[in-house]
Amino acid sequence: MPASRRHHRALAVLVNCLGVLAAVPAVHHPAPHAAPVAAAVPAPEPPAPEPAAPAPGGAAPAPGGAAPAAPAAPEPGGPAPNAPAPGGPVPGGPAAAATDPTVPTGAAVPTGPAAPAGSAAPRANRSGTASPPSRPLVRAIAPGAVTVAVSPARTPAPGYRIDVRNASGTPVPATVRQEVPDGTRATTVTAGGTATRAAGRATPGEITWQLTLPARSTTTLHTALSIPPPGRAVTAPACALSEDGSQPYDCATATWSGGTVPAASVTPAPTWRRTPVLLAALTAALVITAGALWWWQRGRRRRATASPGSGYPPAGPARSAPAGGPGTPLYSGVPVRGSVYPQPAAPGPSRRRRTPPVWLAVGVAAAVLAGVVGAAAWTATQRVAAIDTQKQPTSGAWVGQTVNGPIGAPLRETAFEFTVYRVACAAAATAVSDRECQATVGVRNLTPEQQTWHGQLQRAYLPGGTWVSADEAATRAANQGRDVFAEPVAAGSRKVLPLVFTVNGTDAPRQLELRSGVFSAGVRVDVP
Repeated sequence: MPASRRHHRALAVLVNCLGVLAAVPAVHHPAPHAAPVAAAVPAPEPPAPEPAAPAPGGAAPAPGGAAPAAPAAPEPGGPAPNAPAPGGPVPGGPAAAATDPTVPTGAAVPTGPAAPAGSAAPRANRSGTASPPSRPLVRAIAPGAVTVAVSPARTPAPGYRIDVRNASGTPVPATVRQEVPDGTRATTVTAGGTATRAAGRATPGEITWQLTLPARSTTTLHTALSIPPPGRAVTAPACALSEDGSQPYDCATATWSGGTVPAASVTPAPTWRRTPVLLAALTAALVITAGALWWWQRGRRRRATASPGSGYPPAGPARSAPAGGPGTPLYSGVPVRGSVYPQPAAPGPSRRRRTPPVWLAVGVAAAVLAGVVGAAAWTATQRVAAIDTQKQPTSGAWVGQTVNGPIGAPLRETAFEFTVYRVACAAAATAVSDRECQATVGVRNLTPEQQTWHGQLQRAYLPGGTWVSADEAATRAANQGRDVFAEPVAAGSRKVLPLVFTVNGTDAPRQLELRSGVFSAGVRVDVP
């Protein structure tokens, strides 16, 4: 055989051996539970056959030039030749490439990207394909997907029913939080809620639930608070928030006002029992009585004047004498016989001017004066009672009157209805450091047109009398990058969003002032 053909055969045998060695590790995998051992030593490269002179007549080559034998088969139960030991380098990896004679020294071996830390590895199913890791519950993002309704219970102690509705098609992890008003404490909490006491003005008392709201279902919660002083109404708002409590989905409020006994309805008094009518009737009775007495006294005097001896000529035989005869008075007005000139008539009796008695005039004047004074006093009393002493004075340039109320009470101004559901502040590191106070506010547009509002008009008043405006940058961050002041509020719509105020020091706000426009009187919410 020519030398070139012998070289080709030796090279073919070498290539076949290398192919067998590369295929054996892919077939045999080490057991995962086997103990780690030292890395396998790569098999030495078989020596190349030495060229020899051809024998005469084309005989077989000399023994020194015989082709190398095939590698021996592995023993049963033992590791395959040139196979990596358990815990050794992975075939195809950098270590294997270093021991593989087919890979040149110093060449870069591409490796797959490493899995990120903490990521769930895919699991293999029965078919052998990898299934994706389980995904967490989807958080409701669509507006109105999660709604809250709160109603007071008709019980002697303050009680509330909270209905949380998930209208989306996926379960939603949520945090439900109800505020506990100042001066009360939670006595009954259902569904595994946790009650915490207030820690000053910065951290109000509240009841918290960590829930997973099933798809298209309603979750009902019940709470009860301690009995407040008589006559006090208790307002306890509740909100459904995201799982971490940063984004409010919806909020609602309810006011408990004193048990099952309904308040007695006040019916107006009959007309004849009203004060003006009684005064008028008394005055009329006095006037009529005085007039009747005066009329009776006048008639009595007339009868006394018409009696005999009153100066009138007596009736009887004296009148039967002939006119002008003897006995005719000189001044009777009848001409006397034998006289030429008529005689003047006799003067009549003098009459006194009729005047009402003094006691009658004084009585009538007193009755009229009493009626006038009584009517004036009643009118003044009604006007004073109608004055609202709780209203704050406002500037003449503002529209409307400032409305005050507690947390959880809906307060209306010219364009918006504001409801503050919660005010909480972060802990202050030092007495002069800044900290954020976040207020959960509901805004409803009461007008038939869209309205805009501004962050500089929303203020938080501190105990010292100073105030700060809303921190627009922090408010945008709390709303996941949305600028709530740049988005107009549509007509008739309602939004629930967090407002952030950055205050200095350890004092928490004692009052919030919210308004829709520059000329609006706005509302003021007292922070307990």
